[in-house]
Amino acid sequence: MEYIYKNSELTPSERAKDLLSHMTVREKVGQLNQHLYGFQVYERKNNDILLSQDLKEEIEYYGGLGALYGLYRADPWSGKNYESGLTGILAPKAYNLVQKYVLEHSRLGIPMLLSSECPHGHQALDGYLLPVNLNAGAAFHPELLKRAYEVCGSQLKEMGVHMALISVLDVLRDPRWGRSEECYSEDPYLSSELAKAAVTGIQSNGIAAVAKHFCAQGEGTGGVNASAARIGERELREIHLAGAKACSKAGAKGIMAAYNEIDGIPCHSNKRLLTDILRGEMNFDGVVMADGLAIDRLDVMTGNNAMSAARALTAGVDISLWDEGFTRLEEAYNSGFITMEELDKAVFRVLKLKFEMGLFENPYIEEKDVSVSHTYKDHPEALELARESICLLKNEELILPLNVKQIRSLAIIGPNADEIYHQLGDYTPPVRDAEGITVLKGIQDFAKNSGEEIQIRFSKGCGLLDTQEDYIEEAVRLAKSSDYTILVLGGSSSRFGGAEFDANGAAKLNGKVEMDCGEGIDSADLNLPGLQNRLAEAIYETGKPVISVLIQGRTYAITEIEKYSKALLCAFYPGMKGGQAIAEILFGETCPSGHLPVSIPRHVGQLPVYYNYKDSYQGMNYYNMSEGPLYPFGYGLSYTRFQYSDLTLNYRNLSGYPEEALEGQKKVQKETTDCIIVTLDNLKNGCIEIGADITNVGDYDGYALLLLYTKDMQASVITRVMELKAFTKIWIQKGETKRAVLSLDEESLSIWNDKMDFVPETGDIKLMLSDGCNTIWQGKVVLS
Repeated sequence: MEYIYKNSELTPSERAKDLLSHMTVREKVGQLNQHLYGFQVYERKNNDILLSQDLKEEIEYYGGLGALYGLYRADPWSGKNYESGLTGILAPKAYNLVQKYVLEHSRLGIPMLLSSECPHGHQALDGYLLPVNLNAGAAFHPELLKRAYEVCGSQLKEMGVHMALISVLDVLRDPRWGRSEECYSEDPYLSSELAKAAVTGIQSNGIAAVAKHFCAQGEGTGGVNASAARIGERELREIHLAGAKACSKAGAKGIMAAYNEIDGIPCHSNKRLLTDILRGEMNFDGVVMADGLAIDRLDVMTGNNAMSAARALTAGVDISLWDEGFTRLEEAYNSGFITMEELDKAVFRVLKLKFEMGLFENPYIEEKDVSVSHTYKDHPEALELARESICLLKNEELILPLNVKQIRSLAIIGPNADEIYHQLGDYTPPVRDAEGITVLKGIQDFAKNSGEEIQIRFSKGCGLLDTQEDYIEEAVRLAKSSDYTILVLGGSSSRFGGAEFDANGAAKLNGKVEMDCGEGIDSADLNLPGLQNRLAEAIYETGKPVISVLIQGRTYAITEIEKYSKALLCAFYPGMKGGQAIAEILFGETCPSGHLPVSIPRHVGQLPVYYNYKDSYQGMNYYNMSEGPLYPFGYGLSYTRFQYSDLTLNYRNLSGYPEEALEGQKKVQKETTDCIIVTLDNLKNGCIEIGADITNVGDYDGYALLLLYTKDMQASVITRVMELKAFTKIWIQKGETKRAVLSLDEESLSIWNDKMDFVPETGDIKLMLSDGCNTIWQGKVVLS
């Protein structure tokens, strides 16, 4: 019998429809199951790979395998390292071995999908790693992030990965949350632009991005992971849906549902969220994957595991992850919990993805070592992201950059000064010692290459979480005898210090590991952990100038650190080359251009501290504390200075009609350079452009950042005090002038009105142009 689905000239949909018609119920259920932990399906013995009995039994039971998670995953949870895991040529060899076994035991010859974690680079041995998302958010550079994910996608493709699980949808609303580092920002527009860039970059190499987590996981109760998002539909739409919408427009092939509930309904059983909004409103056409063991968590509302699987499937989940629930879909069908039509919808989407990816024609990969072609030397995007993301928050008396010719000694002190895993964040594989550059090593290398004789002294000062004061006295002694102290503080999401784990891989609190951030590690306060404030106070008391560097996965309340530091740098986990980037900024090799993607509070009691709160109240205003955050969203200093001139506010018709003709018909009126009147009809066909000349009048080449905010002054609902709607980052050499243009279209000026329709309304809209530290210009759009 000649099957139609084997004809490669047909469309993926046609082939998937035909293949579906030949499958048994059990084979269909098998295509939806991603039940196995991929790192457990093999054993490495020297250069031989042995497949586990569990894998063989799973494949034989379902007559194939729908998807396999984490074959290459390496970290303390998986137990895989350079001795036991897959590296070099063993990686593609293992992939081909598994795929071959799947195909040989599939009646219809259906290949498997391989999924792999890539939240900030590939979580595999010799995986190309990026700084964490919060760090990338500080760079405000979507094009750079896109290029960085192109590198990740290239490596994943060569390793046979089909689905990359990338953390791009969470918006950070509470920094107590341990997964803060996985968010790009507290702002939905910045987050969505970076999410779109990551998806576009990784999919440019033929990888299917599975964007996670959908939705509102960053709005958890009390900052607790996977807790309830106690918000209404308006907050959901205004803040948390923008990223998924951007990813859908970018053609994302997958979305992962989030653990949390929204107003009492878990995301994994929320048909309105996963089907009506995601597929209906956003036109998403890919697969929806469950998060790890999340379907089984529905048992608390169903009391029946097969019913939980049915709830998830009918809500819109297509592929499971490790849970028992989807293994009972055949039982759910036989019990009448699901229909064949509902089962077929999910299976069709999985099969269609396999055909789209060409797996039936090319199921195997070339067996070669791909780590040698994806080095940081050959691909500097990870380093460039670190350079552009480090935020200079304070520079008293212009102490920075340090003049290497005038320094004879430096004290490098702090628990994060020489710990590479403290720079890398959660979901990090083991790394080779020679690859990573800590702050200490970065400074040592820079000093050595400068040719100057600088004595560099190091002391840990204190541990990250422990309360032993053994090293503080030594640190003080070094600080007293040095010209300057570089005090490197912060936190860590490193799992490499004895962490224990839940079944889904989240870290468990056990009092042993020096880990104050990461999945499962939420915090009740925002103080620097351990004795770091005590260490800082002792160093400040020496009277020597102190430059503080914060390496962190969340924001801390750092009023004391800020007060006594001559200079302050903020570096959200900056990755493998983070120490080099920090050293370059300290010595002026790189001009700082990072801007805060999240507001820094003065105290945990100020939360929520995000900048875009509702205009119905005065946020962060208490009688016993200074008003506002310590440092606001978008803040960031530079070594150079920029001047702005020739500011213009114009309407541009996108249909090609001359602007003058529109003005002659009185559809667009320019009253001043600070105000423009536009009809709603014209807004559908054009955009409003704000332009400015930017001149670098300082002594350094550097990046200028322009942020454009709006405030709806006349609306049918309470709007936010300000909302970011456009930004641009431009490289300008000293003495050079460049033109910057930002635009606002109909979507930019629309709101969710009192009828929950997303439309522009007539009235005044205030415009604010900022460089992150100061408002440069204010104007107004009148919609008529």
